[in-house]
Amino acid sequence: MSSENSSQSPERQARKPRVAVVFGGRSSEHGISVVTAGAVLRAIDRTKYDVLPIGITADGRWALTADDPGRMAITDRVLPSVESVAESLDGGVVLSVDPANREVVYSEPGSVPKVLGEVDVVFPVLHGPYGEDGTLQGLLELSGVPYVGAGVLASAVGQDKEYMKRVFTSFGLPVGPYVVIRPREWEQGPEGARGAAARKKIVDFAAEHGWPLFVKPARAGSSMGITKVDDLSGLDDAIAEAQRHDPKILVESLLRGREIECGVLEFEDGPRASVPAEIPPVTAHDFYDFEAKYIDSAAGLVPAPLTEEQTAEVRRLAVAAFEAASCEGLVRADFFLTEDGGFVINEINTMPGFTPISMYPRMWQETGVGYPELVDLLIQAALRRPTGLR
Repeated sequence: MSSENSSQSPERQARKPRVAVVFGGRSSEHGISVVTAGAVLRAIDRTKYDVLPIGITADGRWALTADDPGRMAITDRVLPSVESVAESLDGGVVLSVDPANREVVYSEPGSVPKVLGEVDVVFPVLHGPYGEDGTLQGLLELSGVPYVGAGVLASAVGQDKEYMKRVFTSFGLPVGPYVVIRPREWEQGPEGARGAAARKKIVDFAAEHGWPLFVKPARAGSSMGITKVDDLSGLDDAIAEAQRHDPKILVESLLRGREIECGVLEFEDGPRASVPAEIPPVTAHDFYDFEAKYIDSAAGLVPAPLTEEQTAEVRRLAVAAFEAASCEGLVRADFFLTEDGGFVINEINTMPGFTPISMYPRMWQETGVGYPELVDLLIQAALRRPTGLR
């Protein structure tokens, strides 16, 4: 570990730690990230921390934004954007990649660059590719800046559902049946030879596991791009929808059972699991899709109505998934409690939905950790943890 990470300068010790809340981003989950940022900004204890909100626009520019959580909410079913809260889109924010220099600089064309001060920790609340997938985490590792949440490897594993399932399988965790369609297999659509072979792979999978199938982007979240396909006639449109978000596609069979979620949080003595929650059947939607999660606010049951044995088992599996993927900070683990009474892990989210009404904070609220305390615990965990190999 470098000396920059192992000790603080007198100037840094004499002031409050500065937290840069980074949000937005280039993925299809841009708007949800802005909503999450608003909740985090509202909850951070300003008597303990200085706060610097930094937005990443949909085209990848880093912008200085207003510290105004009220403008970062869903309004009339419309998601907010970084562009709507940016102080200016002419200038840009730059974070040094020199570990000895944590200063953030803002510059506009024709103006002298303005030093915004040092950043002690980054709270990245980006969801999806180019933020939750290890790319931003790699930049922060190069910069020597501590950050909230999973590191590079765990973030990448947590984003790519194929390799997530491969990791879980290697650790003996139960996963459901799936098949992967890679970009080159569908590059000419269903008419090409590769497309025909890919279609046959899916048809054979359906013959073994039955319809309906769920076709989803392999590296997206918030239920973006997911289609429930009841028969072969809907397959091509479902693949096209998934590929709007990711050229790699995951096809999963329907698992009949109850949807159970469990939060994991890193404490000083290691990760602990929250009480679990249950996502009840959503009658107005075909499944628990984006609209149900974020627009229509489907209510989860917290805690989930499980037996003591089931609760203990899902909490054990959630921590096991956290450890298997080498996660840090936080994870929401999603399961199915199948009709035969066993748990199957569907996926983990290394930066889950994080508004006060999101399932992850609600589970921790029920466990005894309120939203402001949850934010503080995550920042403190990041400040304790060095960058680099660990």
